[in-house]
Parts: sequence; C-alpha cells; structure tokens
Amino acid sequence: MLLVAAVGAWLGIFLSGTVRTQVGPVETGMSLRPAWGGETVVDASPLGTLTFRTHDAPLRLRITLENIDQERAKSLLEDPRLADRLPGVIEDDLLDGVRALVIRSLLCAGAGALLAVLMVFRRPKVALMGLLAASVALAATGALAALTFRPNSLVEPRYSGLIAAAPSLVGSAESIVSKFESYRSQLTKLVTNVSKLYDTVSNLPLYDANPKTIRVLHVSDIHINPIAWNVIRSLKDQFAVDLIVDTGDISDHGTKAENKFVDEIGTLKVPYVFVRGNHDSMTTQKAVERQKNAIVLDDQTRKVAGLTIYGLGDPRFTPDKSVNVAGDPQALARFGRSHVPKVKKADVIAVHDGEVGKGFSGAAPMILAGHTHERRTNMFPTGTRMLIQGSTGGAGLRALEHAQPTPVQASVLYFDKETKRLQAWDDITLGGLGEQSVYIQRHVEPDPQRMISPEPTTAPSPTGSITGARSPAAGPPLWHQGRSSPMLQRSPTEGDRES
Repeated sequence: MLLVAAVGAWLGIFLSGTVRTQVGPVETGMSLRPAWGGETVVDASPLGTLTFRTHDAPLRLRITLENIDQERAKSLLEDPRLADRLPGVIEDDLLDGVRALVIRSLLCAGAGALLAVLMVFRRPKVALMGLLAASVALAATGALAALTFRPNSLVEPRYSGLIAAAPSLVGSAESIVSKFESYRSQLTKLVTNVSKLYDTVSNLPLYDANPKTIRVLHVSDIHINPIAWNVIRSLKDQFAVDLIVDTGDISDHGTKAENKFVDEIGTLKVPYVFVRGNHDSMTTQKAVERQKNAIVLDDQTRKVAGLTIYGLGDPRFTPDKSVNVAGDPQALARFGRSHVPKVKKADVIAVHDGEVGKGFSGAAPMILAGHTHERRTNMFPTGTRMLIQGSTGGAGLRALEHAQPTPVQASVLYFDKETKRLQAWDDITLGGLGEQSVYIQRHVEPDPQRMISPEPTTAPSPTGSITGARSPAAGPPLWHQGRSSPMLQRSPTEGDRES
C-alpha cells in the first residue's frame, strides 16, 4: 500500500504541470519533480542552464525563463529607483510562485496517491490510509527542504551552455563575494544579468570585468593540440582575463619541428606566463621565450599584471628514453623544497607536476600545476591551496587512447587587486567543437585572508634527487650532452648545447 501510494504521489507531482509567474521583468515557468538530490535549476535557454545545490530534500525545482517583459526590463536597467526596489519585488514574486507551485504539487500528489491505492486495492479505507501516508511523507519532505535550504548556494552555481553567455550570466566572482552577501541581492544580480542578455538578443555582451579583480586564465598540458588555441582565445576574450599561466607540456616530444606551434602565443595580446613541462625540451622553452607577450619562468620570479609569480620548470624530459626519468613523489617534493629559498614573497607559484608543488607548501598562498590531465584542488595544512589543471588540449592524441575522450579544461581565477589573494575561481570544461558549449563550476574561496605558515624543513641538495633532473647545481642533464634519444633519433640543436 505504501509503495502504491508513493508511486501515485510521484505521478501526481510529475503531472502537476507548470506554474507560470512573473519574477521581476522575467516571465517564468516553475515545476517541481522528484529527484535523487535536492537542487534548483534555472533554464535560461538558449543562453544556458544554472544549477544550485539549494537543499537536501529529494526534489528538483526547475525554473524556465519563458520570456522577458522588454519594457519592464528596460525600466529596470535605466531607472535607479526601480533597481533599489528590485530585491524586494523579486523575492515577493518568487515566493508567490513557489507557494502556488507547492500547493498545486501537494494537491496533485495527494490525489495521485488516493487514486492509485483505490484503483489497486479497491477499498476506500485503504485508499484513505494511503493518502494519509503520502501526506506525512510529503510534509516530511517539505520540512527537510525548508530546514536544509542554503541561500549561499547561489554564489556557487554550475553553468552549462554557450561560452559567450557564460561570464555575464554567472556574474562577477569578486562582486558576488564582496557585494552580494544576502540571497536577495544574489537573486537580483541573476535576474539583472538575464535581463541584459535577453535585451541584446543578437549581440551577446562581453563580460563586464570588475576593475578590483585580477583575472588569471590557467591552462596546462596542451600537447600540440591546435584546438587549444581556439579555446584559450575564446576564454581570454569572454572573461576579459589579464594574464594566462601555462603550467607546461605545450609540446609532445620537445623537437624543433614542434616550435612553430607556439607562435600563437604572440597573437593573444596578454602576458603568457610559461613553465616547462616534462614533455617540453629546452628548445621548446627557447621557442616560447621568443614569442611576443611570453614570460618564461625557470627558477625565477616576475611581477605580471599585478601578481608576483614564481615559476620552476620540470626537472625531467620524458621523451628522451636514454635518460632514466623515474622520479618518485617524495623525490619530486624534495626537489620543490630545495627551491623554496628562491621564492621571494610570491603570490602564485607555477610548476608542472603537483608532486613538485607539494614541496612549496607554505611558500605562497597559491600553487598552480598540471601534468596528470585530471583537475583537482588541494588545501595543505600550511594554508596553501594547489590547483592542478586538467588538459587544455584534451591531452592531444592521447585522448584517442581511451574509451572516453579527455575533456578540454581550463580555469579562470579571480584575485583581489589589493590583497593579491584568490577570491573565487571558475572551473571550465568545454564540449561540442571545443569552444561553443561550456560547463562551469563556480567555487568561492572560503577564507581568502587565511594565514600561510611555512613548514620548517631542511632543504636537501637538488643533485641526486631525481635522475636526469635539470637543476642548476647538477649541470645540464645527459640529453643536453649529445646523447640522442633512441625514440626521436635527433641530435641536440645549437640551443640545446647552449643550455
């Protein structure tokens, strides 16, 4: 009886239809559906979809943007007095719509449970018991949704849709953190962004970058995939980034023939900070250095677009099979720690391998890395956050080696211009042709001003830590001394000998 009542209530909710309501200048359709996890989905088709983890109850609230009242939207954008009243208007409209939706869903769920039990058991008493059970379950679900409601979830949306609409629809990370603490104001920002986008149907606006924020595009592991340049150029323009940080493996084998690939760097028109990866040779590094806007960091510190960045090239060169490049994680971490004395008040440290990055824990608030082709972030006990990027080139030809293609990934990081601390970041995964559709997960740094405490360590000598390591103390590795790789069958270039 309970099972039949549950199925009937579910069908009742499913068939309850859509409640149409006006939220500010936006005409919306609201629907409620059972789901495994509680969430609110805002479907701003054709611009994209925003998903918020607003509650824990097994219900999905879907809000579909049906239309925009052009006159009301215009008055909203132009009349400052209406903008002052807008938070209250939006909240009242939204609550009215949700209230009507809940009442309709409850009535339809109760009717569905009553009819289902009556049709199966054909006894009115049992049907009433089924209705009572369904009512208790629905009341408990509603109470769980209310008790677990998280207004702050609106600052960390997941976005999927057109890349051109993404920055404007998601909004400015810095503005959300500093100005939109209350959920009413967050709703206002979302509705205002939607109004602006719909008001310019044919010409989507560029992201209105906040002047108090430094925007960094983090890319890695391009592996000579030309699609990556289209992705980087699109993200650079749409998010109005101030600089790009590439944490290595721009090439695949480090040969001179691959150098032409890096010429695109000079066309990006923003600083391009590069650290060598384990697939990049010194020939590759010199080719990047020759590009306009390129800044190669190899055990060096530079101030770029207001951020002080320390970069260290990877100590290995994997394609050279004549050199044993096996480096265990502990040896790589020791290699990183041995270079900590060179770090001078850096805001960001850029390395290729996260294992090397672990050695810099406590040396700076932020470490950027790549290498694994899988995006993740770690917070060390020292207070240092490390962001390991996926492959912006979809791991090049390696993407064809697996049943599922390697995603094309990058991140936009938002730093406060005064404190130089990370405020928020957008993890971006691209699909389709690599630059048309986009999936974005917004993350907000919970404690931007946290204390960074260096770990007391004795820095070991870098020599002997990793076989074939490219460290100044160890001298040029064997592959720079004329030993040709059996795989590549090439001799060192003049640039190699100079290195």
